[in-house]
Amino acid sequence: MKDPNKIYNTAVEATLEVIGGKWKPVILFHLTFGKKRNNELKSLIPSINQKMLTQHLRELEEEGIILRTSYNQVPPKVEYELTDYGWSLKEILHLMCRWGDSHIESKYGGRATVLANNSLKTYIPNKKPT
Repeated sequence: MKDPNKIYNTAVEATLEVIGGKWKPVILFHLTFGKKRNNELKSLIPSINQKMLTQHLRELEEEGIILRTSYNQVPPKVEYELTDYGWSLKEILHLMCRWGDSHIESKYGGRATVLANNSLKTYIPNKKPT
């Protein structure tokens, strides 16, 4: 029988267990700007393959971070959005983005491009899109 208690060295480990990896924070960041369909996420994150996108969306749904809404229509329509619990990550995701902007500028100067950089111009802390 497994030990029922989970032990973490730091709470950062617990956070990374849920949102860690290359793609989960990116997916969640895009969802802070509103509901997205699978193809929208795929076009916003062109380097991710469909298998990884599907896997990460399922894992985030299982953790209660995102909500998957499937509409009974032809053709099928599925949307993903942050749950209230998922919205609690908005500030940290946007802070990560801002830190990344500073890091890119510090390391590369004008020799790097951020494709989704304009998204944060409308950033309002702790506010859901309407």
